[in-house]
Amino acid sequence: MTPHHPIAIIGAGLGGLTLARVLQTRGIRATLFDLEAGPQARTQGGMLDIHQDSGQAALHAADLYGGFEKIIHPGGQALRLLHRDGTVALHQEDDGSGDRPEVDRGQLRDLLLTSLPTGTVRWGAKATAARALGRGRHEVTFADGAVITTDLLVGADGAWSRVRPLVSPAIPAYTGVSFVELDLRDADTRHPGASELVGGGFFIALDGRRGFLAHRETDGSLHVYVALRTGEGWLDDIDVTDPAGRSALLARFTDWAPAFRDLIAAADGPLVPRRIHALPVGHRWPRVPGVTLLGDAAHVMSPFAGEGANLAMLDGARLGEAVADHPDDVEAALTAYEEALFPRSESAAAESAASLELMFGPDAVTRLAALFTGHRPN
Repeated sequence: MTPHHPIAIIGAGLGGLTLARVLQTRGIRATLFDLEAGPQARTQGGMLDIHQDSGQAALHAADLYGGFEKIIHPGGQALRLLHRDGTVALHQEDDGSGDRPEVDRGQLRDLLLTSLPTGTVRWGAKATAARALGRGRHEVTFADGAVITTDLLVGADGAWSRVRPLVSPAIPAYTGVSFVELDLRDADTRHPGASELVGGGFFIALDGRRGFLAHRETDGSLHVYVALRTGEGWLDDIDVTDPAGRSALLARFTDWAPAFRDLIAAADGPLVPRRIHALPVGHRWPRVPGVTLLGDAAHVMSPFAGEGANLAMLDGARLGEAVADHPDDVEAALTAYEEALFPRSESAAAESAASLELMFGPDAVTRLAALFTGHRPN
């Protein structure tokens, strides 16, 4: 007999975990299915700034705010903004007054994951297809051949969601910006120059088409994103895991100060290429019985407004609350959730798209400094 799960969440990222946790606090059980082999299968990325009106609101709804306060990175809200010649345009210390504290993404995920009963997440379950069975029920097939059915299917499975085609034909498009990610470990000791350059929190250096974005991690390492406004195929033409590929990346920054080039040259371990994709601003879908989306599956956007993880968590919290508020009417719950989701995600996606144009456009540093200091850029 095919196993049946009343609520099946595909994807155990921050949004899916928040949904499961909010449901749990209201006495409703859900099952998450994640493609990773286990919770420690890979590292979970760098630092996140958790916004008061979204990520923090979701943590309050999940009754986990106290645990969140314990993992905040002191000093993480510091900011340094530089021109390509190394001139500092803006330096702000973290005085504790900001409302977007930084946390390690992996620690935040662990906070959510350990709040759930053992067995809530089914690891090694890579969804490959989903189809409607009628009357709001759905069937999900996994890579190992397993099949489940569910009364409420939630796609929390990221930008390339297997659930999204049930409600929308939209596919994320390349934004025109690519990243190459790298790390400098034990920065204060092994990379003192880079450590001084980046500082204690968030670091940005831009020239309108290229740049560096970096965070100081809780373990003392620096996580750096080398960003370029370039064609979608550029990363296909170089192998950043090869010394020649690293040289090709360095060649794009010959007119930058040596300290920035050293971030690439001194990187520890492999360089990781990443294209930045986004769904159309205002992406939405008609109400489809028994299925919905959250997080990147619903509204993947560029990272330049810092909204992705925050919105995913808020989506999870609000969907959990809607299900709890309509215990006997899934469709009423999903209608209420999506009516709030669509304008919220459209606003954030528009902000992210505008931030991309600002950061990778004319006078980027000057305009960004004005924005950070409360002056409207021209």
